[in-house]
Amino acid sequence: MEGEEEQGQPPQEADMEPVVGASEVVPRVLSGESQNLSDADALTLLLEMKLRRRRERPSLPRTVTELVAEDGSRVYVVGTAHFSDDSKKDVVKTIREVQPDVVVVELCQYRVSMLKMDESTLLQEAKELSLEKLQQAVRQNGVMSGLMQMLLLKVSAHITEQLGMAPGGEFREAFKEASKVPFCKFHLGDRPIPVTFKRAIAALSFWQKVKLAWGLCFLSDPISKDDVERCKQKDLLEQMMAEMIGEFPDLHRTIVSERDVYLTYMLRQAARRLELPRSSDAEPRKCVPSVVVGVVGMGHVPGIEKNWTTDLNIQEIMTVPPPSISGRVSRLAVKAAFLGLLGYGLYWMGRRATSLVLSLPVTQYCLQRASTARPHK
Repeated sequence: MEGEEEQGQPPQEADMEPVVGASEVVPRVLSGESQNLSDADALTLLLEMKLRRRRERPSLPRTVTELVAEDGSRVYVVGTAHFSDDSKKDVVKTIREVQPDVVVVELCQYRVSMLKMDESTLLQEAKELSLEKLQQAVRQNGVMSGLMQMLLLKVSAHITEQLGMAPGGEFREAFKEASKVPFCKFHLGDRPIPVTFKRAIAALSFWQKVKLAWGLCFLSDPISKDDVERCKQKDLLEQMMAEMIGEFPDLHRTIVSERDVYLTYMLRQAARRLELPRSSDAEPRKCVPSVVVGVVGMGHVPGIEKNWTTDLNIQEIMTVPPPSISGRVSRLAVKAAFLGLLGYGLYWMGRRATSLVLSLPVTQYCLQRASTARPHK
């Protein structure tokens, strides 16, 4: 998926560090001719300005890992903490320094709405876990996966409430900065969340699901902003999840390792040689290595480095296995328990309401009148 692709204002030539070879592949248009520029020449000039603004030796934050593709394209992976102001600054600085052709973020189409929501709305949304959200999660992912998603949202809501900070700030900053870079595309690089949750649930036995749900339900440890920054080398949310799922290696594989593979695949897809605009069809095609910025949680960076030079096949990790017998039994058990609790709740409320009505003075008076008015045999 590609986000907005906007043309920003051509930057001033002052304080610009030209890229080696940029003037050889992009024709220079003299400033005196700018008033008579054709559309093709204007695009060429804008691209040249972008390449001139791109730093040959960018000054990058320590959280950035540089990877090089076979065709010479460069990928700058920014490892972030999802609840960190410093991570936002790292993303902004990296995009401004390297002027990328593509920005890839650790989001999927099911979470893209957070890019355009303001911080206060997101903060309120993240704190509230409503019945409507539960219904939506169940509709998208099924009963067990939907319940697991809500428990994970509870973890995120716990961190949000502790810190007073909405998650995903670095992705919103990446979206804003990408729109300011000429010809920059915005890609969603994470595996669809329903696939991840369904594969995660399928990897667990019934008792493992119960044990994990219990741990998520009773998460209440206090968290400070200092804790977040100390966890900069490993994203806080992912570290908390890793601690809880450490005894479930299959769950770690589906939630972390498989997404490392998917993110690596999407970054490599984005890092393809870039074809320069041509003034006419007769002009030969010219391509240059592209520059990509990836914005991912710090916990995914080692996996991306590990998978960068390996052959990847994402078909296997995109399939959802059929439910096992234990899975079907557990779903029936959850449904039966839910309906049982609902029925008991209605019965209890009915008895309570009846007792309350019968105890009212007016009810007692009406019953007494009805008793005395009844004819005796």
